[in-house]
Amino acid sequence: MGSAGVPVVVGLDNGGTSNNATVLTVDGRFLVDGLVEIPSEVQAGPDAAIEALARALDGVLALTGVPRELVRAVGLDTPGPASATGVISSRGSTNFSQPAWRGYDVRGALEHRLGLPVVYANDGNAAALYAHHVHFGADAMARSSVAAIVGTGLGGGVVEGGRVVGGAAGMAGEFGHVHIPLDGLLGPGQPVPVCACGFAGDAESVASLTAIANHLLPYWLGRFPGHPLAQEEPGRAAKLVRGYGERGDALAREVFTQQAMALGRLFTIAANFTDPHAYFVGGGVVEAAPEFRDWFLATVREHTVLRAEQHAVATFALVPDRDMAGARGVAIAALEAVRGGAATGPLVAG
Repeated sequence: MGSAGVPVVVGLDNGGTSNNATVLTVDGRFLVDGLVEIPSEVQAGPDAAIEALARALDGVLALTGVPRELVRAVGLDTPGPASATGVISSRGSTNFSQPAWRGYDVRGALEHRLGLPVVYANDGNAAALYAHHVHFGADAMARSSVAAIVGTGLGGGVVEGGRVVGGAAGMAGEFGHVHIPLDGLLGPGQPVPVCACGFAGDAESVASLTAIANHLLPYWLGRFPGHPLAQEEPGRAAKLVRGYGERGDALAREVFTQQAMALGRLFTIAANFTDPHAYFVGGGVVEAAPEFRDWFLATVREHTVLRAEQHAVATFALVPDRDMAGARGVAIAALEAVRGGAATGPLVAG
């Protein structure tokens, strides 16, 4: 499985429950074809989590038969909010809830533990970078894209010339907290949704799992009396909505239509801001049945207002390999750092 003597970078995708690892050769080949997961231990605090990341590195090297001395750099992605250099927000975050995580330099700590250069990206940016490189292949360094990743919140990334736009504080591409117009999106009497960040009417307040539980489902259950989801606890009901949507349930389609409209309005802002070559949608909706997935993406596109010139060159697509996108994207970022920003060639799995 390994490539004898060829240097590599390792991508480590850190999540709330598990770490996924991948290996990318310097000539652009992924040596891992699926998930290589171990528990992330983030709830046990920073020290335990850093050790778990070190174990993830050792495990994927053992699996691929690559000696440690061939590793040139490690890419690390975590959920945000965190700085561009991998310092967890001083306010903590959903996944990093203990006080010890606040302001913790996770990138620096892992670099110290491994004795290898560590390149950091948040998980939305990593997935955006992977989608971009897979979609454009050899042309990736000459193309631009935006990606919206719908999960518990709404993450994403802006890729320009094949590289993620980080911004001064590392917070560029935080699409969840861009305000979108709500006229014609909300139903009659539907309250303006409020995001966990405190903003009213930002994209995440509509297009996220949290939004379904807190705002969309309560409203639509009031319009569909007797719906079976009314019997479920709200958090569980929110996770079940997609299954109903796949089966064509009217309430679920209303919920997802609002989410698709929100993403379309978000992409309309992006179209006027960076005018990208591609618009990517990722998250749980990507894992859905093909008919539903295609309907959702078509609805996003329908609500993205582009000029004729933009229509002619823009594509809409889904983020591929969702579970592997974070590890693979941050491996690409690490490889670019190793190459000193030289254009990367096409990427191949296997």
